[in-house]
Amino acid sequence: MKIKKRFCHSYCLSGHPTLPCNVLKFKSTTIMLDCGLDMTSTLNFLPLPLVQRYVLMHPKTKQELKECSGHVFVDSVPEFCLPETELIDLSTVDVILISNYHCMMALPYITEHTGFSGTVYATEPTVQIGRLLMEELVNFIERVPKAQSASLWKNKDIQRLLPSPLKDAVEVSTWRRCYTMQEVNSALSKIQLVGYSQKIELFGAVQVTPLSSGYALGSSNWIIQSHYEKVSYVSGSSLLTTHPQPMDQASLKNSDVLVLTGLTQIPTANPDGMVGEFCSNLALTVRNGGNVLVPCYPSGVIYDLLECLYQYIDSAGLSSVPLYFISPVANSSLEFSQIFAEWLCHNKQSKVYLPEPPFPHAELIQTNKLKHYPSIHGDFSNDFRQPCVVFTGHPSLRFGDVVHFMELWGKSSLNTVIFTEPDFSYLEALAPYQPLAMKCIYCPIDTRLNFIQVSKLLKEVQPLHVVCPEQYTQPPPAQSHRTDLVIDCQPPATSYRRAEVLTLPFKRRYERIEIMPELADSLVPMEIKPGISLATVSAVLHTKDNKHVLQPPPRPAQPTSGKKRKRVSDDVPDCKVLKPLLSGSIPVEQFVQTLEKHGFSDIKVEDTAKGHIVLLQEAETLIQIEEDSTHIICDNDEMLRVRLRDLVLKFLQKF
Repeated sequence: MKIKKRFCHSYCLSGHPTLPCNVLKFKSTTIMLDCGLDMTSTLNFLPLPLVQRYVLMHPKTKQELKECSGHVFVDSVPEFCLPETELIDLSTVDVILISNYHCMMALPYITEHTGFSGTVYATEPTVQIGRLLMEELVNFIERVPKAQSASLWKNKDIQRLLPSPLKDAVEVSTWRRCYTMQEVNSALSKIQLVGYSQKIELFGAVQVTPLSSGYALGSSNWIIQSHYEKVSYVSGSSLLTTHPQPMDQASLKNSDVLVLTGLTQIPTANPDGMVGEFCSNLALTVRNGGNVLVPCYPSGVIYDLLECLYQYIDSAGLSSVPLYFISPVANSSLEFSQIFAEWLCHNKQSKVYLPEPPFPHAELIQTNKLKHYPSIHGDFSNDFRQPCVVFTGHPSLRFGDVVHFMELWGKSSLNTVIFTEPDFSYLEALAPYQPLAMKCIYCPIDTRLNFIQVSKLLKEVQPLHVVCPEQYTQPPPAQSHRTDLVIDCQPPATSYRRAEVLTLPFKRRYERIEIMPELADSLVPMEIKPGISLATVSAVLHTKDNKHVLQPPPRPAQPTSGKKRKRVSDDVPDCKVLKPLLSGSIPVEQFVQTLEKHGFSDIKVEDTAKGHIVLLQEAETLIQIEEDSTHIICDNDEMLRVRLRDLVLKFLQKF
């Protein structure tokens, strides 16, 4: 069935391309694609805790703002920049599709505070590791309670007077403090687990399917399709051979629209080269008697770093140097990485059946080279020996045990802090700790797609249209000459920015209808051309759950004897007798000959843009013949009109 053209709309709720949040309105469903939490807002706050060595700033803000080494910070509990909540009523969202555990950190804000009552879909590793990241975050924030919560500085009149970056901070009135563990558990209870290639029906309207994206354990891209349209959502994907299952590219082919987000944040850095630099800088520091601090998340890149160190430390003569992993969820993270066998690449899967642990950090733990602790208190204090390597959070350096080590080791040039997570500007992260004597090395490791890989991917899967964040359609501000650091595709990509509503560049034209068997049996096709047959259908269209079915029309009610009054609901609509449909074309020359045979003379034929006009000059009558219609125009002579109509019908088929 051909339908009136309907458009598909996308609402962009996040301005951070690596932490996306989009809402897709497609075929009467409202689908949220990811709900990333922008934590870069925390860089405007003081770390929790630090020795009070700051200068009071603006008098109106009381004790809210402090200056440290030429930078101004908010002295309050850190707050996060949430996805846009005013652009669309989030209580109307039917489902949320999660790509990876980094893209679900805003979930409690949405499921617990917007009236959302739908379902969230994600893979098991995404949910379990996402829970660990949220649990660690809540623990870090709640471990060091702050008495005051700053709000005066958010006043627009005050904010515009502040120095950068506070002056330029966006949407500060919508920033929120961290959620609680109770909210986390409630949000996670709304998640339904899915597996790769599992097809999920949404109200009979569309089907969604997760595909392996190759970036992290359980990370997914999503296919959203109806019978005639296909939207692919590619977020946080990798073509590199690391520990997750490889990316499924073939299933992305034949997309009407491909929504592309979550590319690498450091397109000019090679991940393998960065890992090599990480190992050599670590070795150099430890050999000189210094300690190494690695601010990190409790999952993801840390697995790859530990694997590289496993292969590296013996050859570098560092086997006696202890590795410490400190996080409230360190134990769970290390265990999870070993049990999600079916989500690992083939090489690591095969080890599980030997049996052998898929990750070598299991052996590091058995040989006491790697030790993990929930915090710096308790057992760690007794076991701690230097020089050592410490992996701990948070990468923003604003909360967590990393704050303690920055204070402890920051005054010695023997020590080194190595930044491997690309989510935060390392210079901004270090700002409140200045002046700093320890060495700072930036080795960002981001395995997500770069622009060369994206161009190759788009050529292979050939979507009709590409939609992406505005940042991907222009070179980075710091490298405006790098025109290669943009998405290159034909037609050019359609871009969006935060709080923007986009009409996706394709239109829905068709809808599928099923026909009941008994109705199909009653059809009598007529051949109108060789190989082409048509049949008229009289039916009732029944629509439920976005499925359309043609059913036989109701039979007229039989007259009943007796005087029992009929209920209104028993009324059956009358089935009108349909006029036969006409098919075919009228050959003008033969039609004129037929008219002459029936006594018409003085006939003149004129060609028009749409067909022909036959003039019966003597009868003062005009016959207008076009491709899809025929008009007989005569002056108040019904008998003549009927005669001419019957002559026209001789050339047409009725069915």
